[in-house]
Amino acid sequence: MTDTAGRVTLWGIEVFLAVAEEGSVSSAARRLGASPSGVSQQLSNLESALGRVLIDRSRRPAQLTAAGSIFRKRAQRIWNEALRARAELATGDLRALTDLRLGMIEDFDADVTPRLLSNMAEELRDCRFLLETGASHRLFDLLEARALDVIVAAQLAETEADWTEVHPLMEEPFVAAVPRGLSGGEDLLQRLQKIPFIHYTQRHLMGRQISVHLEQNRIELSRRFELDSYHAIMAMVAAEAGWTILTPLGYLRARRFRDAVDVLPLPMKPLSRRISLIARSAEIQDMPGRLVERLKPLLQEMIVTPAVERMPWLDGELKLL
Repeated sequence: MTDTAGRVTLWGIEVFLAVAEEGSVSSAARRLGASPSGVSQQLSNLESALGRVLIDRSRRPAQLTAAGSIFRKRAQRIWNEALRARAELATGDLRALTDLRLGMIEDFDADVTPRLLSNMAEELRDCRFLLETGASHRLFDLLEARALDVIVAAQLAETEADWTEVHPLMEEPFVAAVPRGLSGGEDLLQRLQKIPFIHYTQRHLMGRQISVHLEQNRIELSRRFELDSYHAIMAMVAAEAGWTILTPLGYLRARRFRDAVDVLPLPMKPLSRRISLIARSAEIQDMPGRLVERLKPLLQEMIVTPAVERMPWLDGELKLL
C-alpha cells in the first residue's frame, strides 16, 4: 500500500470535512462507510502534512481549531471542485472544460493552430487554452511529464507506449529543394553531390531522420551547414548556396522563398513522416477525437490542397490519414 503520510489527499480532505460536520470520528466513519481507525488515521495524516492540528478531538463534540477553521474554507472549495469534475466526467460533457494544454509542432503555428484555437474557443467558451509550440521530441517529453494534455507532432517510436492513444492525421513525403534551374541535365543526385548540402538540425527528429536515410542509402554529401530554421535554409537555397531535404510543410512555411527554388521528389529512395495527435490514454475522454475532427478539414484546406495545387506530383503522397 502506498504511504500517504505527508501528503494532502482528496480522501483526507473528505474525511476532515465529514469530521468537522459530524462532530466526531465515529459519526464521520459511519457517514463515509469507513472504520473509525481509518478515519482517525486519515485526519492525522492530513494534520501531519499541513503541520497544524485541525480538529480538537478531546472535546465532545470535536471542535475545529483556529487553523482548522481557516483550512475548512479552502478544503470545501477543493471538495466542491472535485465533485463538479466527477459530475462532468460522469456525463461525458466537456463543454465545461476549464483548461486545455495543447502542444503543436512549429510547422502548424502560423496557420493551422490559430484557426483550430478559434474554432475550439467557440465550443469551449469557459476554457483557458495553453499553447506550447516546439520540436516533436520536446512536446512528447512534456506530454509524458503531464505538462501537456495533448500534442500534435511527428510520430516517434516512443509514441506507441502503453499509456498513449495515437490518432494519425497526415503523412507527408520528404522533398528536395534546389536552386532554380538546377533540376535539368544530368542525373540530379550526381549534380547535387557537387554542391553543399544544407542540413536541417540533427537536434530535432526530422534532421535525424534525414541523416539516417542518407546513411542507409550510402549517400555522401558535403555538410557545411546545419540550421534549425526553414526560412534560413530556404533563403540559402534561393541564393544558390546549396540544396536541402525538407517536407512540404517546411517549404510552405517559407513563403518568401517559394518562387526562388525548385521543389522535386527525392532523387533517392522515398522517405516520409507521419504527423499524429497524441494524448494520454482516456484521460480527457473524447477530446482527442474531437480535435482530430476539427484538425483534418483544416489540414486539407490549408496544407494538402495548396501544396498539391502548387506541386501536382505530391497528389497521393501528401495525404490525410
